[in-house]
Amino acid sequence: MKHFLDLGDLSRDEVLSLLELARRLEKQPEPRALAGKLLGLVFFNPSLRTLASFQAAMARLGGNSFVIHPGHGSWHLETRPGVVMDGAAAEHVREGIPALAAYCDALGIRIFAEGRNLASDLAETAFNAMASLIDKPLVNLESAVNHPCQALADWKTLDDLAVPRTGRFVLSWAWHPRALPLAVPAAALHMAALRGMEVIVLRPEGFALPPAIMERARRAAAASGGSVRETTERADALRGADVLYVKEWGATACYGDAAADAQLRSALTGWCVRGDWFAAAADCRVMHCLPVRRNTAIADEVLDSARSVVQREAYNRLPVQMAVLHQLLRS
Repeated sequence: MKHFLDLGDLSRDEVLSLLELARRLEKQPEPRALAGKLLGLVFFNPSLRTLASFQAAMARLGGNSFVIHPGHGSWHLETRPGVVMDGAAAEHVREGIPALAAYCDALGIRIFAEGRNLASDLAETAFNAMASLIDKPLVNLESAVNHPCQALADWKTLDDLAVPRTGRFVLSWAWHPRALPLAVPAAALHMAALRGMEVIVLRPEGFALPPAIMERARRAAAASGGSVRETTERADALRGADVLYVKEWGATACYGDAAADAQLRSALTGWCVRGDWFAAAADCRVMHCLPVRRNTAIADEVLDSARSVVQREAYNRLPVQMAVLHQLLRS
C-alpha cells in the first residue's frame, strides 16, 4: 500500500486484511515498528479525533509526527492555481507542500470542500492538486467528498459489535444550522455498501446525495452482494434496522447557495434523532462520526443511551490508523 486516499482503492479482501492488522495491533502493539519514521500532518480545517489519533498512532508504533495548521503558527497557504497572491496567503501550496513532504516519510492532508461548486468538489480539485506535488506516501485525512480513515474505523466498529454483514444500515440526514460537507456521508455510504449491507439513505427532499456518489455505492454493493436505495420515509427505512448512521450535510439541490440552503433546512428541525425513531428497531445502534451537536442532530436521550456507539467509533480511529501507518511505513 503506497497511499491511503480512498477505501475504494482497495479490494474488499484488502480492507479485511487491514482490519485484521488493526485488531492485531490493538491487542499486540509493536512499539518499535516505526522507529525513526516521521509523519507530517497538514490541517487546513479543524480536527479533534483525526489529529489526536494519528499522532497517538505514530507514537504507539515508535514514530514521531509534526502538525501544520496553515495560518495558525505558520504561513497562510494559497491553494488556488494561477491566482495573484496579494491577499492573506504568503505562500502557495506548490512551494509549501513539497517542502513539508521533504521533511517526513509520509504526509497526511485534510482540506474540506469549498462548498461552492459541486463539480469541483466531486473532482477533489484542491486535494488532488496537492497530491500531485509529492512523491511520499499520502493519507487522506478528509477531503471534499471522502473520509477513508473514518470509514475504516466505522467498518471495524460494525465488526466489533457483530453487526451482520448483510444487516440493514440506514444513513440518515440530520438537521444542522449550516450546510456541512458530503465527505462523511459519502464515505459511510460506500463503506456499508462495500461491506455488503442493505443500505438505505434516508433524507428529506432536496438533500439527495449526488448521483456520482450514489452510483459508486451501488457498484460497490453489486460487487459485495449488498444493495443501496433511497427514501424520504423514516418508518420504512428504520423498520428492522441494525444501524442508524446519523450525519448532517448540505442541500445538494442548491449546492453553494447558502440562502437557498438555509431556507430549505429551516423547516426540517424535526430531523433530530430522538427515542421515538426506534419504535420498529429496538436493537438498532446509533453511529455518528463526531463532532455532533446535542439536541440538534441527536437528542441527549439517544446519545446517552446504550444504543449509542459513537465513542466506540472514536476509539477505533486509533487502531485502524495504526494499521494504515504500519502498512505505509513498515519496511
